[in-house]
Amino acid sequence: MECVRSGALDLGRSGNFLGKSGSTTSCGKVRCSTNLAGSTKCEQNLHGKVKPLLLSASGKARGTSGLVHRSQVLKHQHHLSVRSTSTDVCTTFDEDVKGVSSHAVEEKVGVLLLNLGGPETLNDVQPFLFNLFADPDIIRLPRLFRFLQRPLAKLISTFRAPKSKEGYASIGGGSPLRKITDEQANALKVALKSKNLEADIYVGMRYWYPFTEEAIDQIKKDKITKLVVLPLYPQYSISTSGSSIRVLQNIVKEDQYFAGLPISIIESWYQREGYVKSMADLIEKELSVFTNPEEVMIFFSAHGVPLTYVKDAGDPYRDQMEDCIALIMEELKSRGTLNDHTLAYQSRVGPVQWLKPYTDEVLVELGQKGVKSLLAVPVSFVSEHIETLEEIDMEYRELALESGIENWGRVPALGCTSSFISDLADAVVEALPSASAMVTRKVKDTDSDMDMMHYLTKMFFGSVLAFFLLLSPRLVSAFRNTLH
Repeated sequence: MECVRSGALDLGRSGNFLGKSGSTTSCGKVRCSTNLAGSTKCEQNLHGKVKPLLLSASGKARGTSGLVHRSQVLKHQHHLSVRSTSTDVCTTFDEDVKGVSSHAVEEKVGVLLLNLGGPETLNDVQPFLFNLFADPDIIRLPRLFRFLQRPLAKLISTFRAPKSKEGYASIGGGSPLRKITDEQANALKVALKSKNLEADIYVGMRYWYPFTEEAIDQIKKDKITKLVVLPLYPQYSISTSGSSIRVLQNIVKEDQYFAGLPISIIESWYQREGYVKSMADLIEKELSVFTNPEEVMIFFSAHGVPLTYVKDAGDPYRDQMEDCIALIMEELKSRGTLNDHTLAYQSRVGPVQWLKPYTDEVLVELGQKGVKSLLAVPVSFVSEHIETLEEIDMEYRELALESGIENWGRVPALGCTSSFISDLADAVVEALPSASAMVTRKVKDTDSDMDMMHYLTKMFFGSVLAFFLLLSPRLVSAFRNTLH
């Protein structure tokens, strides 16, 4: 995600409207040679097949110990029910539906694309970082200290802005993410039309313009009668899709229109055949550039998240990422590509432990082991942005070459690749029948489910860190400088 090495931290828990069709474009491709009553939950296996999981009156599952790829965090954070559509898991909101049926009016379909956003100019960097770190799904403070969220975001964003500006300056002075996402939206509209579905496409960014709230306002103005929400993140994480879904749910609590609007949310789609094949196509193409393709190590570099997200909050991101890599390699093997591969996580920041192994450390290890040819694959990104264009193409490439790797290549992000866009269109079409209304529901705070001693321990260490960040002379000095 476009978070300038993310900055997702756990302290204490160690729209743009595109109504007219547009043409498909290359979308910033770069080729480098360097989810109580009456509810149903569903259990998804590796390939996306879904079987119903019945709930008792108390809402507890019968006859199963849990949900594959449906972690506790989903239940805690937005209390969704899951319904299946073909190979996707689509989250819908379907209890005690109120509101006017959309069948009484002409159906008007909308698709909301969710992405993270990025600063378009260097002057946008600091406010973008503030929006990022002010998100409680990014910096996760204990309940007792949540009043520090915005002051802490101000300090961190001020401290990090100069370094981040250097990174954006190196890729042209801003993020290309909005432009690429707009191009993907236009391409998706065309692809849906070719599948006999007229739909208005909206883009909602989490931390920069056009914000998700702007897109939602436009959806309401346009009187959309059925909505499919499609996060542009193949794998689900609290800090990406989860954060954007939370924004949508909060709006529904206050808006009767959206409380009665049939909505289907495609939480993750890494397991779709079209996506897997599109990734395999790109990898094959870049392998062919090497003199000895069979000797190339395929190096999957995924954006990292703090380890506590997975261990304590139940984020399914790591499991989904590993499943994703297995599916892509299985596809490549079926085509006769038998190269070795590895997975590592990039963009860690802060004092907490992140998912391992780390990309920079693995690159050095591979060089020491004698790997001479390496193909980097940014598997968690579908658009080019700072973490591909600067972190991978510049920093990691240089590190790899210094570590003894002689031949470097990089698979471009999917962008507007026709097979990828067509598969997203299929996902939207398949999701529509499962759309149902969202209604207000009290969100259960995850803290109340934690063992008290476990919680107090985390709160203590998070408080110490927050105290340090707030009183650090260097941070205070940087903060004061911005006031002059």
